[in-house]
Amino acid sequence: MSGSKARRGPGAGDEGGDGGGSDGGGAGGGGRVVRLEQVGAGAGTSAAGAAGGVVLGPEGAGGGSARAALRWGDGGMQGGMASGVRSLYIHTPFCVHKCHYCDFYSFVDNRDQQGAFVERLTAELRALAVHARDEAGRKVRLESIFVGGGTPSLLRTDLWERVLGVLHEGFGLSGMGAGGERERGERGEGREGGEFTVECNPESTTAELLKVLVAGGVNRVSVGAQSFDTRHLATLERWHEPVNVERAIRLAQEAGVARQSVDLIFGVPGQSVAEWRADLERALALGTGHLSCYNLTYEPNTAMTVRLKRGEFVPADEDTEAEMFELTGKVLADAGLGRYEVSNYARAGQESRHNLVYWRQGQWLAAGPSASGHVWAGGGAGGGAKGGWRWKNVANLGTYLSRSDGGYAPATDVEAPDAGRAVRERLMTGLRLAEGVDGAAVMADAEAACPGSGERLAAKWAEFAGDGLLREEEGVRGRWRVSERGWLLADFVAKRLMACVG
Repeated sequence: MSGSKARRGPGAGDEGGDGGGSDGGGAGGGGRVVRLEQVGAGAGTSAAGAAGGVVLGPEGAGGGSARAALRWGDGGMQGGMASGVRSLYIHTPFCVHKCHYCDFYSFVDNRDQQGAFVERLTAELRALAVHARDEAGRKVRLESIFVGGGTPSLLRTDLWERVLGVLHEGFGLSGMGAGGERERGERGEGREGGEFTVECNPESTTAELLKVLVAGGVNRVSVGAQSFDTRHLATLERWHEPVNVERAIRLAQEAGVARQSVDLIFGVPGQSVAEWRADLERALALGTGHLSCYNLTYEPNTAMTVRLKRGEFVPADEDTEAEMFELTGKVLADAGLGRYEVSNYARAGQESRHNLVYWRQGQWLAAGPSASGHVWAGGGAGGGAKGGWRWKNVANLGTYLSRSDGGYAPATDVEAPDAGRAVRERLMTGLRLAEGVDGAAVMADAEAACPGSGERLAAKWAEFAGDGLLREEEGVRGRWRVSERGWLLADFVAKRLMACVG
């Protein structure tokens, strides 16, 4: 099922640990719902395994910190450093409880480390801010910020005020707030405002917190409901009451947060198709413009997988999961929410802009332990055929707090650009989008990177189009989009096409 394989971005990622409010995420290993929006959450370099590529460890990377990738990248160039980056992911690792399906870097903080974390985070943000400026040193207007975890809504409001203050000092947040709707440019032209999302747990979302967030420019929240059935919440080890999801959304709306998203999980052991429909209908009743609906998956190193191996429950069968997946598309389409990505649905104009940065292979900075980032090598829209630099901050709070390279975080991996990998990543994420990918550009870039790949891709496209898995009305040099029938097999299609590049 493609819905169960939504890796958070090209190397994972919308989006969350116990906060659970993502549209997307990026870590590795565990019985989890893998979310794409939060690609920054910690697996930006695993693309080397998924799409092929070279990972340089701290020695080979030349320094062992995020500075290495940002020194070599040049989305624009400023003194030899990447500049002009317009998206930012921030990871907060704290949770009140570790959900059994979660494999994002998060933990229960028994040592009250929030203050130390924010002190270190603000130093990192100040270091990163130079990369969000143009070649003249002026702040560029950010297009998106996403704060995931973990549970960002657990941070104390005074600490949130410090983080928001540093963001406004160092980054171009003029377009944030007021829902990120269209604003007027310097010459009076209309342009999209910025999107500033914070993940919120239903139990820790308060009117006081939302007031601080809105004052700081936050215009979108992502709330982790997962289910409205207490029995299924217990299976997932989610510690919230369903009624508090409704309360959190209402508080956000009353506080002036213009856009809200809700996360749901299907394929929970013991869940029926009728119960899944009930979850969808209750979520729609909240009046939100965005839903993320993920198929529960089981991978190593989570409590959910351990329990599965012990025989504590029986996983949903594939036919039931497929029926739930298809029901999701129909119910949400009837309600006006179109599928714009395998697992994400939105009313027109309510798509997650931050998600789309990941899926379109854009650039983003990353702050916090386990956060991962990406900057282009050589500039150009989408990084062109050159690919980009990726890095992942160390997924350990103690190391993150104790080590600093002029504010930059210690990095466990720095991944060098690779033209072939860049094409494979584009296929991996782009075919999950309803908009698909540009077939002519993909074949040209693949051929330039790996001679013979363009011809192999064209042949494989023809095979899938003939099978009805890819839409063929635009031809091989048009947009490559999965068909309605192909959504269930989107990952299979992408993997086979990726195998043609090399």
